[in-house]
Amino acid sequence: MHHITHHLKDQSNLKPYYSAATQHEFLTAAGTLSLSPGRLALWLCQDRIYAAHAYPRFIGLLISKIPFDGPAVEEELNRETLALLTICLEGIIREVAFFEGVAKEWSLDINGWMERKATRDYTAEMARVASVGSLEEGLVFLWAMEQVYLDAWKYVKSLFPPQSDLEDNTANAIRQLTNNWTTPEFEEFVQKLEVLANRHFARRHHGHSHSAVRAMESIWARVVELEEMFWPEDGEDTRLSSGTF
Repeated sequence: MHHITHHLKDQSNLKPYYSAATQHEFLTAAGTLSLSPGRLALWLCQDRIYAAHAYPRFIGLLISKIPFDGPAVEEELNRETLALLTICLEGIIREVAFFEGVAKEWSLDINGWMERKATRDYTAEMARVASVGSLEEGLVFLWAMEQVYLDAWKYVKSLFPPQSDLEDNTANAIRQLTNNWTTPEFEEFVQKLEVLANRHFARRHHGHSHSAVRAMESIWARVVELEEMFWPEDGEDTRLSSGTF
């Protein structure tokens, strides 16, 4: 097994679940511009919770696990790891501001929503892995989150109809969000995370032990499961608005 990430993506038993996470009905509705403004606002609210609170803590805990010792070649990898994780933190600060800017520009109310169970489950798993897992487990988890996200929004973009001057605020917001997460720069960022995760796994597990591979398979499967659940179902926006309680 040359790269652990290639093995994870090639697992045939998980491909249907990966499709469910990256081609969810929420994403299909987004791509066909038929998503309701309430459902989009609910999702943006949940993603802001993830980005503004859970993600920085997750990255901070991974930084604290970088072992600044060892041979020069390992020290170089450690520095590269710190540099890329710092980019993650800088990026998520911009991302939260971007969420809020899109919501304001296109009149999406991202306040006043209850936190979904799927959001709590996701952020709890991030905290658990970053707290008790190894650095390479955390890096695989980080790459997996970003890889699923990239593929999900590429799917949305693939469904877009030709742009029209008659599109409403929600359609304009969806296009803006999708364009942000399908750029060559974001794809390159995900690829850098993948390379980093593979290098750390290879450094720690030269022989790719059975137990280490199984641990990574478990992380990949859990991220795919959490990503699928993170997309709000149709009608959830009417149940989770604080105005209904």
